[in-house]
Amino acid sequence: MLKIFKIIAFLEGVSLLALFFIAMPMKYFMDKPELVGPVGMAHGLLFIGYIVMATVLKFEEKWSWSKYFLICIASIIPFGTFYVEFKMLKTEESSN
Repeated sequence: MLKIFKIIAFLEGVSLLALFFIAMPMKYFMDKPELVGPVGMAHGLLFIGYIVMATVLKFEEKWSWSKYFLICIASIIPFGTFYVEFKMLKTEESSN
């Protein structure tokens, strides 16, 4: 389950960056809003999946509330999910 969460975290991070740095600038600076819908939808679904999986893993892995809170907050910060995957979840993968 942790490996699936790491994949979702990576994809959620990529979708957030694509939305912020590709789709939205194209909409506002080039007047081409075509990408905002599909990229926004993909990001929204990945965000929901990320939060749901983080909640499930909080109880399965017995994360502290502070760790769970930081993992959830990281999903709204650009590059945050990459940090979570690299720093916070690295120790758990080695213990499994």
